[in-house]
Amino acid sequence: MKLLATLIAGAASVALVALPSAAHAVELTADYDASGTSHIASTDSDIWIKPTTLSVTVDMTTSAISGHLPLKPADTKFHVAGFLPVKAQVNFEEAAPLTGKLGRGRVDTQASYFLRLSDVLIGGIPSPVGSNCRTKEPVVISASTPEGGTFNLDSGGKLTGEYAIGDFEDCLLNTGMINLLVPGTGNTLDVDVANGRLG
Repeated sequence: MKLLATLIAGAASVALVALPSAAHAVELTADYDASGTSHIASTDSDIWIKPTTLSVTVDMTTSAISGHLPLKPADTKFHVAGFLPVKAQVNFEEAAPLTGKLGRGRVDTQASYFLRLSDVLIGGIPSPVGSNCRTKEPVVISASTPEGGTFNLDSGGKLTGEYAIGDFEDCLLNTGMINLLVPGTGNTLDVDVANGRLG
């Protein structure tokens, strides 16, 4: 019996030592060059996604993705009633890290940003919106490999998506006008992810 007890205790010790190493996920990090455009349906205007770096960590056990895609401020221009020009700077403030899933030849991601407006010009005249004019809730942007496309860990690939913009707040006297013109659904995103640098 003593021999049996010793063998059981020894086996348990080996199992306990092995458990932590088995629990460790195998992770891969990667940086990509990213740029593209976004079309705002309500104003029929485009926003240039300026060149930036997409940084991700991939859990090779679960294929889960986490990371960051910082977006630089960009200008947008459109016309109200077909003739009155409006120009503004759109700032993207990350509300939550990028998450997603890597599949066989494709990727699905989701990122959240507050959209903040600044430097608003209406008819070429500055129209104050204050320093806190932004969406009440984060704008959730889903982007995935389009039908027929592929995503490769080394070379990247194209991502497309659609998203909605909610109401803005704290835009001084322009809050009502902005909420009349900008919020809405059917906004699209096209991003090219390339030049993967695996860590």
